[in-house]
Amino acid sequence: MSELYADRRMRLRDRCAAAGSAAALVTRPANVRYLTGGSPAGAVLLLGPDEDVLLCPTAPGGDPADGRLDELLRQVVLPTDGGDPAVAAVDFARKAGADALSVEEHHLTVSRHRAMGSVAPGLRLADLSSAVEQLRIVKDEDEITCLRIAAEIADQALGELLESILVGRTERHLALELERRLVDHGADGPAFPTSVATGPHSGRAGHRPTDRRVEEGDFLSVCLGANYRGYRCEIGRTFVIGTTPADWQIELYDLVFAAQRAGREALVPGAAYRDVDRAARQILDAAGHGDATTALTGHGVGLEIDEDPQLAPAAMGKLDACVPVTVEPGVHLPGRGGVRIDDTLVVRQEADGGPELLTITTKELLAL
Repeated sequence: MSELYADRRMRLRDRCAAAGSAAALVTRPANVRYLTGGSPAGAVLLLGPDEDVLLCPTAPGGDPADGRLDELLRQVVLPTDGGDPAVAAVDFARKAGADALSVEEHHLTVSRHRAMGSVAPGLRLADLSSAVEQLRIVKDEDEITCLRIAAEIADQALGELLESILVGRTERHLALELERRLVDHGADGPAFPTSVATGPHSGRAGHRPTDRRVEEGDFLSVCLGANYRGYRCEIGRTFVIGTTPADWQIELYDLVFAAQRAGREALVPGAAYRDVDRAARQILDAAGHGDATTALTGHGVGLEIDEDPQLAPAAMGKLDACVPVTVEPGVHLPGRGGVRIDDTLVVRQEADGGPELLTITTKELLAL
């Protein structure tokens, strides 16, 4: 694994060198983990002109959730009064002879950036921009395996919930039970706060669970994900509680299902991000629900639950193979109810079978 992380750091170093910088400082935790295998609290990574150093405010505690660090990477634990590791890293770069240092400006506060600049006034701080995030978009097969296991865990947790009695239980209770089941099945934890929305609450995009109890005839909309070895997946499903669905529920569900299928079928290497969004959105727009749809059709997943690419109307760029994304169109009718269907998939070449569906819980409109 050390070779894997060394190769990732080398690719980043090559990008920095092409931009005229011999050193880079990575502070965003997910990016640190991508390049080193772990992300101890507060740690930063310095890609120096001579060697790479992980600077930590305290000794790594060995928590499995923090990952497993590259054992060949030099680690420096700062003294108790060592201050900000990012500021210390700038001083390390100066002493190593660097004349320019690329930093993740999008992750730094103004005050932190100023403190870094004050340590070495002669060291030019350049913007690393989203260079690491761009490297992270295309996943290797080990990363996809982690996502596949995360999806299996989420499917198991959701499947077990659907076999239990739901009427009378609160949204909050169901969300907590789902998160417990994720851990029971091997997840490090939930990939994000679990959403459970019932009845009229399903008509709110981004609803957070409340003490509302499940009632007969409700839409039950659930969105959850598992975090496995740092990699995060997502699944969302909508069901009807305890009775035959009403005509309007069937109509709305069939519409969202058609949009989600169109989005999934558009996941081919070379497809523009915005075209994937358009494939799903035009079906909802044509049915008159343009104002009730979600802001985007999907997004990338990996070490973070919401990363590049964004499958949105104004998104720029095209899909590559081995890029995991969600496809999650929804229609939310305030005060009445809503439907969201959400899968995690991996973009694959047509010769390899097309998009690989990781979340396989049924998308049939079940009456539970």
